[in-house]
Formats: sequence, C-alpha cells, structure tokens
Amino acid sequence: MNMNQRMALVTGGNRGIGMEVARQLSLKGLRVLIGCRDENKGRDAMEQLSKEGIKVEFKVVDVSNRKSIVQMMENIADVYGRLDVLVNNAGIILDRGTSVLDVKKSVMKETLETNYYGALSLIQAAVPLMKQHRYGRIVNISSALGSFQVHQGLLGLKGSSSAYRISKTMLNALTCLVAHEVAEMGIKVNAACPGRVQTDMGGADAPQTTAQGADTAVWLATLDEEGPNGGFFRNRMQAEW
Repeated sequence: MNMNQRMALVTGGNRGIGMEVARQLSLKGLRVLIGCRDENKGRDAMEQLSKEGIKVEFKVVDVSNRKSIVQMMENIADVYGRLDVLVNNAGIILDRGTSVLDVKKSVMKETLETNYYGALSLIQAAVPLMKQHRYGRIVNISSALGSFQVHQGLLGLKGSSSAYRISKTMLNALTCLVAHEVAEMGIKVNAACPGRVQTDMGGADAPQTTAQGADTAVWLATLDEEGPNGGFFRNRMQAEW
C-alpha cells in the first residue's frame, strides 16, 4: 500500500451514482472504499468494478447507526491511517408523492436518520482523520428539491416527498456550517445536486446518465487549493440554495 495515496470513502457506493463516483475517483488515482449496509451487495459491487479494471474495496456500514459509523472509521484509521475524501451519497426517499400534510412522523424520522444524521456522524468521524494531513474534501450529495426556491413554489412543485426534501435542506445547511468550521484546516466542504439520474431512485426515463450525475461530485471531491468551499453546485456551476 502506498501510504501517500489519497483515500476516498463513498457511502451508498454499491450502485447508482455512488458506484459511478467510486469508479471515477479510482480512475483518478485515489484508493476508494465503498460503504454499504449489506456485505453481499458490497462484495458484488467490488467484483463488478473489478471486471471493468476498477479496483475498489468495501466497508460494511449502516449510516443510520452512529455506532456502525464510528466502528468503520476506527477500522479505516487502523488499516489505512488516513481518509482524504468523503462523499456522503447514501440516501433514501420513502414519501414519494406524499403531501407534507400527510407524511408520517416515523417516515420523517427514518429519512432524517439516513439523509441528515448519517452525513453529520460521518463528517464528525472523518474530520479528525483529515486534520492529520491538513487535507480533506467532503461532498454532500444533495438535491434541488431541498432548495428554498423549490419550497416556495417558484418552480411549480408542491409539497410531495417533504421528508426527503427537508432532509436535503438540512444537509445544505450542514454543508455551510461545516465548511466554515474547517476552512482553516485544509478541508473543503460542498454540496452537489446530480439532477435526476437514471438510477433506481431517479427512474429509467431520467435525463441524466450516472456518469453525468456523478461528474460534479467527482469534481468537488478532487478540488485544488483554489477551489470553492461551502457552496452548492450542479453541472459544476453554482446552484440556488
């Protein structure tokens, strides 16, 4: 193992956008770990990428469980001694088509546990490792559906999928707060909107391929020292919060 090789962790990296981010980061020369809840799915993803000549490793982690996150980060510290890039990609949508007036509290809580608290716990566990080398890139996979422009109805959308949308609004706020906290540590934190992508979540009729959806996240994960910090981007351009 090259101890100077930068290490990346992509949660939800066993399929869709996460797998494509892992693929592109590996091609850029990073050593990539994919995080997923199911060991078999993680192994299958690793083997699938291996057949394409892409080398990744996997870690079992439940991002809705803080203990699971801490254990994984301790293992990364012990085995690899570093973590340079964190892509918070794992996410769920459980209330598609449900009005905010009808969404159940249990659905809201489960969504926030994965989409917001999971990202928060991962960041809290990753920053100490990044500080050791005074370098880090954190990318939070967000959505335009979490923007206040959309919440205000300016784009003609109503209140369906409110748990998912609120979780992404919170993730955007987290991006800003953490970016401010770590700005002097050599760490950059940004949010990326991949758009609607041809994945299980986005649907087969989505306009963006997984490669297109992953591009902005990969760009943010590999920013140079002059790159932005604390922003929200789509197609490598500033997006509305």
